[in-house]
Amino acid sequence: MRIAIIGAGYVGLTSAAVYAKLGHTVYAVRKDADKVKKLRRGEVPFYEPGLPELVREGVVSGRLIPTTSYAEAVPNAEVIFLCVGTPPLPSGEADLSQVFAAAREVAENWGPSPSPQSPPIEGGEVNGNPPPLVGGVRGGGYKVIADKSTVPVGTAEKVRKLISSQTSVHSSQVEFDVASCPEFLREGSAVHDTMNPDRVVIGVDSDRARDALLKVHEGLPGERVVTDIATAEMIKYASNAFLATKISFINEIANVCDEVGANVDEVARGMGMDPRIGPHFLKAGTGYSGSCFPKDTRALHNIALNHDYDFKLLKAVIEVNQEQRHRFVRRVRDILGALEGKTIGVLGLAFKNNTDDVRESTALDITRLLMKEGAIIKAFDYQAESNARHEITELVTCPTPEEVTEGADAVLVLTEWPQFRDLPWAEMKTKMRQPFIFDGRNLLDAKKMRLLGFQYISVGRP
Repeated sequence: MRIAIIGAGYVGLTSAAVYAKLGHTVYAVRKDADKVKKLRRGEVPFYEPGLPELVREGVVSGRLIPTTSYAEAVPNAEVIFLCVGTPPLPSGEADLSQVFAAAREVAENWGPSPSPQSPPIEGGEVNGNPPPLVGGVRGGGYKVIADKSTVPVGTAEKVRKLISSQTSVHSSQVEFDVASCPEFLREGSAVHDTMNPDRVVIGVDSDRARDALLKVHEGLPGERVVTDIATAEMIKYASNAFLATKISFINEIANVCDEVGANVDEVARGMGMDPRIGPHFLKAGTGYSGSCFPKDTRALHNIALNHDYDFKLLKAVIEVNQEQRHRFVRRVRDILGALEGKTIGVLGLAFKNNTDDVRESTALDITRLLMKEGAIIKAFDYQAESNARHEITELVTCPTPEEVTEGADAVLVLTEWPQFRDLPWAEMKTKMRQPFIFDGRNLLDAKKMRLLGFQYISVGRP
């Protein structure tokens, strides 16, 4: 099939590369010309393991066509996925401006392509050749426009009305359906998750749209969950909110464990053996973060409020998550004393390992809180330092994890990079002013660290 992906970020680019791998011809539309040039050279503008290789494979094969041009992508596409950002507004409501802007561009470029192929971006050709036009197709025809972005219930209907209202579409009397096809990938394992979904959710209101989206996903494993559109839109929010609830719950259990002397790791292990609970997302720490859980829980809470429903449980989940990072900083202060002038090494800035993404990162939030109290921060991350300095311009980063320990009164582990387990901790201890380690991810072996002479403090472990 011929597919257009609007928005070539984590979700859009990964989806585009995987669909191309399945044999579809995929236009990946992104407005940033410099980033499209890189994509045409097989370069990915963010860190995601395995994705650069998959993008290069698609580009070289000609099945993946990065472009800045809606006029090139839309007329040729049978299925169009909207994969743009839906960041939170101050109210917590999802900002849908990018979704509606993308839908408007799709409508305005629905008709025939202005030329056999759009001019290639300078320096963006693959092997010296511009991307080919696929099959000589020229606009018109039936299309499915599917939201892959996480959007509130009712968004697809708004997209339908917006596209229908555009004169360029209405006058040509084209046929189209809207649909919801939410993604469930995790940053750091996006390629694996997209290639190996446990389910593919397809929200439609016509058999024709259903059949088109089923055809797009042929060759992928996982059960097909075909529902109405509103239900599909709700499935994504409900899934993320439930996982966030598990994280906040185990963090509350960890806080009680701190008070009574129990070990939250063992508690979680015992809980997770129950198949009704399962072991996943029962890792205590400084709270959930990243580009999805924080904004989606707030958005779902806002949806409930807008329909006059007080979602008390979700409100508590959000409050617990915010409090968890403040509780961690208080513990650092309680043990070290006043933080003014204290040197603190921070290991980890990304919101999780295997990514350079710092959106809603608890590591950055904790760093800001420490700096606000006058602490001197020296930080390290394997991938996220540049993005972190963009968010905290005064942040001092070190080229190696060992250097954050020099003269440090304490070291904080704030991202679960597995490499941190194997650092030369005995040598690093000799460089510290005080041998305190605060492990916000319960990553390190407590017994080992104490045998090395550290004062080791973690979350919910005695």
